Amino acid sequence: MNFDLSEDQTMLRDMLRRYLREQYDFEARRARVHAGRGQDLVLWQGLADLGILAALLPEAAGGLGGGPVETMVVMEVLGEALVAEPFLETVVIGGALLRACGSDLLPEIATGTLRIASVLEATTLRAEPAPGGWHLTGQAPVVIGAPGASHLILAARTAGDGPSLFLAETGTPGVTLHGYQLIDDRPAADLDIDLQLPAGALLGTSGTAGTLIETVLDTARAALCAEAVGVLRRMLDDTVEFTKQRRQFGQPLAGFQALQHRMVDMFLALEQAVSASHLATLNLPAPPETRARAVAAAKATIGKAARFIGENAVQLHGAMGMTDELAVGHYFKRATVIAQLFGSTEQQVARYAALMRAA
Repeated sequence: MNFDLSEDQTMLRDMLRRYLREQYDFEARRARVHAGRGQDLVLWQGLADLGILAALLPEAAGGLGGGPVETMVVMEVLGEALVAEPFLETVVIGGALLRACGSDLLPEIATGTLRIASVLEATTLRAEPAPGGWHLTGQAPVVIGAPGASHLILAARTAGDGPSLFLAETGTPGVTLHGYQLIDDRPAADLDIDLQLPAGALLGTSGTAGTLIETVLDTARAALCAEAVGVLRRMLDDTVEFTKQRRQFGQPLAGFQALQHRMVDMFLALEQAVSASHLATLNLPAPPETRARAVAAAKATIGKAARFIGENAVQLHGAMGMTDELAVGHYFKRATVIAQLFGSTEQQVARYAALMRAA
């Protein structure tokens, strides 16, 4: 696929890539993870000061008015650097939901004040009218970013209606977090909710958020595909460089034809993932059925590529590929998590098949 970035998009990519190269060292990231501080508040504020958090927000909210392609550009670079900060959760997902619901909190995303975690998928939360507002109850497992979030966006069902969206501060009484780290070192939590909220906590109209949620989930899936492209590209680059340096039987590993063929296959898988990611991004503004097919196909393609490239990258590094000190294993862990988020490879294949049958 021939896909050229505009001058502004290229500048955005290069600026963010340069900043992360100078400010986001892998060893420092490792140290934070081992100390139980996987996310970096200084880096988050730096992204705000650089305008990255504002890049996708409307100009009226202090943003730069970026769209799907700008999202793809930023997510690819964040993937290359293995950035653990909640850009996806706060800017891509949270920003899209708040914007669609007309919230006045968008400027706080741009300044780095607001950090959002959301409960959108297969939620068991229930919302019932209560004096002065709403009563939310239920459980929400594996809420990524919740331990460090300032706010939660909760999808809950109301009697006889579809899902509704509610905004709550993380520290509100009635929200209990059971936190832990995922295999990619990112914070997550299981939530127990027994929460009283004021009427103003409702985002939009009660019972009408179903279409918005599905649209935002597809936006998030496309963003994850872009992040995965950055992750997979870094794994391939590191593997090629390692095989040039590592010597066995009197020559570099890269001199063995069988390993050359293996890396070519990795490159082809990456190129297919890149094309699928671009196609998903370009189809986000399309009609819902077209968008859903493109996103499902991309997510399934990315999932297969993540496993193939990751397994081969670790294997070609040998035993070193399994160590905590080497970056390739950390990238493989992130690729593995991406493949499962918002629908696994198998689920996306089934979704694509169902969409094609219905077409």
